[in-house]
Amino acid sequence: MSIIANKKAFHDYFIEEKVEAGMALEGWEVKAIRAGRASIKEAYVLVRNGEVFIFGMHITPLMAASSHVTPDPVRTRKLLLHARQISKLIGQVERAGYTLLPLDLHFQRGRIKAEIGLAKGKKQFDKRDAEKERDWVREKARLMRAKV
Repeated sequence: MSIIANKKAFHDYFIEEKVEAGMALEGWEVKAIRAGRASIKEAYVLVRNGEVFIFGMHITPLMAASSHVTPDPVRTRKLLLHARQISKLIGQVERAGYTLLPLDLHFQRGRIKAEIGLAKGKKQFDKRDAEKERDWVREKARLMRAKV
């Protein structure tokens, strides 16, 4: 069950591979995410010292849940992956033009997971081609409905 999706990532990048990762969160963050008060639109993922972190993810704190702590809405959060997965991602990110992006946040057995994608940036003409293809599929479906 998806909580938040990053639709802009699919518009701006070719997603070549997806990886599911756990997240190291504080209690107030979990409550706020469950309430749907998070945004990953401007977030990105970096690998530092053999660890994977998500930057720029904004979680708006709930007033009732964060009264005893001082919340930082855009703090850096650690992603939890196996060592094999991290080494594989490091190898792929070091190639030219690849980046890691958060694609969505979802629940899996009561835990909040982040799906990150290995992405390559689209050029402007690629974006236009994708838009033309979507319009053609939509038009084709409309014509098929009209015939029947």
